[in-house]
Amino acid sequence: MSGVRSSLVAAFAVLACAFAFAQAPAPKHDEPPPAPGMGGIKGQNILEVKPEVKPDASSDPKYMQQSNGERNRVQPGNNAPMYRDIARGVEGFTNYPKDQYPEMGVLIQPPVAYPGTKYVTAGEAWRQVRNNYIIPYGGALVLITLVALGIFYFTRGPIGHAPAVGGGGQLIERFTPFERAAHWTNAIAFCVLGISGIVMAFGKFFLLPVMGRQLFGPLTYLLKTLHNFFGPLFAVSLVIVIITFIKDEFPRRGDLNWLLKLGGIFSKSGDEPPTHRFNAGEKVVFWIAVVALGLVVVASGLVLDKLVPSMDYLRATMQTAHMVHAVAAVFMICLIGFHIYLGTVGVRGAYTAMRHGWVDEAWAHEHHGYWYEDLRDGKVPVQRSQPAGPSTPAETARPA
Repeated sequence: MSGVRSSLVAAFAVLACAFAFAQAPAPKHDEPPPAPGMGGIKGQNILEVKPEVKPDASSDPKYMQQSNGERNRVQPGNNAPMYRDIARGVEGFTNYPKDQYPEMGVLIQPPVAYPGTKYVTAGEAWRQVRNNYIIPYGGALVLITLVALGIFYFTRGPIGHAPAVGGGGQLIERFTPFERAAHWTNAIAFCVLGISGIVMAFGKFFLLPVMGRQLFGPLTYLLKTLHNFFGPLFAVSLVIVIITFIKDEFPRRGDLNWLLKLGGIFSKSGDEPPTHRFNAGEKVVFWIAVVALGLVVVASGLVLDKLVPSMDYLRATMQTAHMVHAVAAVFMICLIGFHIYLGTVGVRGAYTAMRHGWVDEAWAHEHHGYWYEDLRDGKVPVQRSQPAGPSTPAETARPA
């Protein structure tokens, strides 16, 4: 009975609410809106809302006829002479300390004429040098080098005779473990720097259309980070390489003859003119690419990384360092690229010599005749490093 009683009470309540809602008067659409202050909201087209105009210098009816002197009094900082000074590189006032932020008060660099540019602001001149010269001509030079090496390989083939590699005879230590460690450290750092530099400079032309921005952006950021970290490693290893090999890189007998015959690469017999431990071509690469260009690239790179102590890193300094760094790096990549080609697939047995350190007696006689004579006469030791164990070099050094 209690359940039935509850159901009846609920049904009566619902009927009472429905009756009260039905008795409520319907709203009239023609009634005026509530008076202001009575809780109503006034509507307005937002496109017709006018901004509040506060009196300032431009509210003067003669504002457009003001002279620069008058405008400077009523509205400082908004006059033609001031902007002409800014364009000339005049320094303005700043609260930043001068010793920490030497250029903070200079909004626009003063005009300058970099090589190949007009007399424009320094930032614009740097942009013109990069976009009009470094990028197109540098990229073309790298491509020409790659195409030339490919044509040479498929037309000429590897230099040297196959019997001179692995043909027996006495093994000669061409590179000690220390020399190989210094070389490979510098070579790996150079490859990382070269690849990352090429992608950062030219990647948007040949990688971005293929990869898209979603992949090209993170890749470039990763390579830029590797570029910064491998730069100091390259600098240190470059100095070690120069000190290690410089004693054998000075001109000696046979170098001029080697240069005149271009190493015999175009001779029908394929015989190479005799030279000492390094031929004239290797010496040219050493002095130009490694010493000259290498030190320029390292010095300018240290400036770009702000690793030179007690130096004011002004915008003009960074622009100059970038232009020098880019030009020297392009020439270095091309010359070292030629060296990499000869040291891998261009000359038979060259990679094995740097990989394991030892060459055949026949190889030394074919490619470095004067060096082989010094070895034969005892002027140069056949083995310059200490053996790792009781085994002889011929048993331990020959690659499988």
